[in-house]
Amino acid sequence: MLTWVVALLIGIAAGGAIVFIYLKTTSSQTIGNAKVEAERLLADAQKEGEALKKERLIEAQEEIYEQKQKLESDLEDQQIELQDIQKNLDLREVDLEQKDERLERKEKELLRLEDELRSEKADVDLKEVELREAIKAQHLKLEEISGFSKDEAKRVLLADLEEEAHEEGRRLANQIIEQSKLEAERKARQILVQAIQQIASRQSVEATVSIVELPSDDMKGRIIGREGRNIRSFELATGVDVIIDDTPDIVVLSSYNSYRREIAKRSLDKLISDGRIHPSRIEEIVEKTTDEMRDSLRELGDQALLDAGIHGVSGELAGLLGKLRYRTSFGQNVLDHSIETASLCGIMAAELGLDVKLAKRAALFHDIGKAVDNFTEANHAQLGAELLRKHNEHKVVVNAAESHHDAVEPNSAISALVQIANLVSGTRPGARRESLDTFIKRMSELENICKKFEGVEESFAIQAGREVRAIVETEKVDDNRARSLARDIAKEIQMNIEFPGQIKVSVIREYRAHDIAT
Repeated sequence: MLTWVVALLIGIAAGGAIVFIYLKTTSSQTIGNAKVEAERLLADAQKEGEALKKERLIEAQEEIYEQKQKLESDLEDQQIELQDIQKNLDLREVDLEQKDERLERKEKELLRLEDELRSEKADVDLKEVELREAIKAQHLKLEEISGFSKDEAKRVLLADLEEEAHEEGRRLANQIIEQSKLEAERKARQILVQAIQQIASRQSVEATVSIVELPSDDMKGRIIGREGRNIRSFELATGVDVIIDDTPDIVVLSSYNSYRREIAKRSLDKLISDGRIHPSRIEEIVEKTTDEMRDSLRELGDQALLDAGIHGVSGELAGLLGKLRYRTSFGQNVLDHSIETASLCGIMAAELGLDVKLAKRAALFHDIGKAVDNFTEANHAQLGAELLRKHNEHKVVVNAAESHHDAVEPNSAISALVQIANLVSGTRPGARRESLDTFIKRMSELENICKKFEGVEESFAIQAGREVRAIVETEKVDDNRARSLARDIAKEIQMNIEFPGQIKVSVIREYRAHDIAT
């Protein structure tokens, strides 16, 4: 039994030794393999590190190269820019040198001119002394010839002027007395004929005034403006007299020129509707309305041509034909008269077997000269003929206009018919009134006299001919000239027009400066 136990112990010991040896052997192999693997990994890591190091080195070299290229390019651009700056500096230096040379030449020229001025001033001073001596000698000689001293000559001259002033005063007193007599006679005639001239009076009022209705009586104050500046601007812009009285809610526009009065009426209606009433707005509205009136005239002319069956007329002639709506002859509307004459002439031409269209065309244009603003000695028949020739109208039409008042002989049957139709239309009962046409003619003469003077831009006869206003060009007429111009115009009116009472002549000079802010 003991033997078995010993044998078992020996066997266990031997087995333990074998296991130990095996484990030791296995452990040594594992450690060896681990070392080999570690050495291999270390070698691989070293290789990979070397490769990565080379790669980073290459990238760094490339980046350094790119930075070097960029710096070189920037340096080159800066060198080019510096070269341009140097060139500009060189050019400026040359320019400054040239300017210095020019300044030096100018300085020399100024010095030369200064020397010349000194020399000329010395000559002028010498001549001034000589002139004083000559004037003094002339005064002595004049005193010797006249037998008067300087003070005595002044007294004689003042005495002559005083006598002339007394004479002028007597003349004015006689004028006032004569005016009073004429006014008394006029009122007496008015009382006597008022009952039998109601129609004529109504026609005269309608032909010389227009009534503008106001939304309220407060509008009158706005139309007048502060210290009357608005109403003055309106009257200057339109040439129409504005009458504001106690009549509620109306303003009266007065002018013998119905075309001008119509522009004023339309302009005032627009200003009242707009509500903005001040001088610059007034001028703007009047100018705009004047342009609109030109279009309105064209429409009136086209309608008259359509009514008469006439075609192929230029736009200018149509506009002038429409303007006859605002012209009167002895109280008769000229456009209505022309249309009526064309109708009569067409009827007679049809009865005689003549060209009806040509006859109506000649009759419609026979008074076209009255639409032209006439500042010459030519009458409306001559003006009309010239205008029709300018627009290449038929020679029969031209002759009819030129001969309808016997200025020339009519050279066709149609021209003779135009004369007859004109007389029939103008002399029928109630067609015309002599007094109104005489009044309008006198107003036109007043305005034309003003426009004959140099520097007068526009003129307006207002207050029924008791005042005429001349608007002058500020560049051509100064304040002193304006005063003498008023006297000259008054003398010219006195010599050429017969009129009762007095006519006030107003010369208006207004300077305006304009600029544009941008």
